[in-house]
Amino acid sequence: MISFNEAKDIVKQNSALIKNVEQIALYESLNRILAQDIVSDIDMPPFDKSAMDGYACRRDDINKELKIVGVIRAGNNEKFEVQEGECVKIMTGGKMPVGADCVLAVEDTKENDGKIVFIAKETKSNFVKRAYDIKKGDVVLRKGSLIKPQQIAVMASVGILKPLVYQQLKVAVLTTGDEIVEPHIVPVDSQIRNSNASQLLAQIRRTGALPLYMGIVGDGKDITKQAISEGIQLADVLLITGGVSMGDYDFVPDILIELGVDIKFDKVAVKPGKPTVFGLAESCFVFGLPGNPVSSFIIFETIAKELIYRAMGYDCVSNEIETKISEDFNRRSTSRTEWVPVKVNIDGTVSATVYHGSAHIHALCSADAIMRIEKGVKSIPKGEKVYVRFI
Repeated sequence: MISFNEAKDIVKQNSALIKNVEQIALYESLNRILAQDIVSDIDMPPFDKSAMDGYACRRDDINKELKIVGVIRAGNNEKFEVQEGECVKIMTGGKMPVGADCVLAVEDTKENDGKIVFIAKETKSNFVKRAYDIKKGDVVLRKGSLIKPQQIAVMASVGILKPLVYQQLKVAVLTTGDEIVEPHIVPVDSQIRNSNASQLLAQIRRTGALPLYMGIVGDGKDITKQAISEGIQLADVLLITGGVSMGDYDFVPDILIELGVDIKFDKVAVKPGKPTVFGLAESCFVFGLPGNPVSSFIIFETIAKELIYRAMGYDCVSNEIETKISEDFNRRSTSRTEWVPVKVNIDGTVSATVYHGSAHIHALCSADAIMRIEKGVKSIPKGEKVYVRFI
């Protein structure tokens, strides 16, 4: 059995980049990975613009009574030139008139009969100079960036309609076990609804990869082997849930070896998630995930997701942060790294949620993050530093 950090390192070292790229529509690019630098084709802003509603004038004139000689609204191309003793009424985003070097905020003035008087003690310039944010030719987004809504906004602002992105990984999910039934079936006797597959398919979709569902295969070695073989041929990453522990019907590790998968590890000192398997087929990464839903959720979030991101060109940076725990925390066993669901409090501290173990998927619904507890740590006193990963 290897440590959690060793498992992460092994996966990282074997995360080969899928180099195929494609151009897609901007509005379909959410959660994809850029395969090109994005360069601005214009200055931003493209002209000196007012940062507020007010009156554009010369700073030398702000203590004088000023005559209003025009109005500039956003998008107005009419040209104005401010002379001594003059001002132009201007709206937020309006183009600054020639000769003006400041904007007097509306609330700092009194207007009467076509003239204004400045009534505040001092003022800022209150306008943004051309190219203050971005200059034409500047790189605004780097190759390898994860595309979020804000990246889409930036690309729209520089006229990128079809960004070049890395192709999506095909990530297949296969569930094993005679006791597992699909969600539309009412379980009887010892049956359990298949929550793992729905959960993993959603987690895959959130990475920008392409989820593929292969269904449920029963506890028979031959049919399990056939399904796994098909998954390896079909997908870039295969996630198998269940069948990886020590039971009489846990065939997955042996089947992977028979299929020629190079097993890198088959047990990890982590709770939940100890019986996690990772291996390499000729053109497919293979994970054997525990059958309990919290285990599969956490192993995906902490290990598998980072492989998927890297293979699609995104050097995933852990979203762990350092904070403090709001109350004493104790645990019985210290032999493994452990992840515990926690709630983030209004003061930024975290507190453990009600959690009954790796089958208690409901616990994650009230959690904002999972807290990492290192091997050997038995108790964490209130106010102690902890590390959490948002989920």
